[in-house]
Amino acid sequence: MAKPIVAANEPKVVRLERGREYYFCRCGRSREQPFCDGSHEGTGIEPMAFTARKSGDAWLCMCKQSKGLPFCDGLHAQVPDSAVGTEFDLTEQST
Repeated sequence: MAKPIVAANEPKVVRLERGREYYFCRCGRSREQPFCDGSHEGTGIEPMAFTARKSGDAWLCMCKQSKGLPFCDGLHAQVPDSAVGTEFDLTEQST
């Protein structure tokens, strides 16, 4: 299975509508970040469906490393700038 591509080293603020279903890109390959456009096909990484609990701004993960996907949990601070645009898995990095 492929690793996710780091789409950016910071979250993206998006406006969500309560009750609407969204498909969050987990592979990092979508041109419609942070949402899925089908670019994951063949990677073994599926998008994450979620329904917004409330309307308003949300900070969605762009580094694809968050433990609370689809939302940012700050782990992007541990992702090196050189990882942006490349396959990366923070759990495989030495401490």
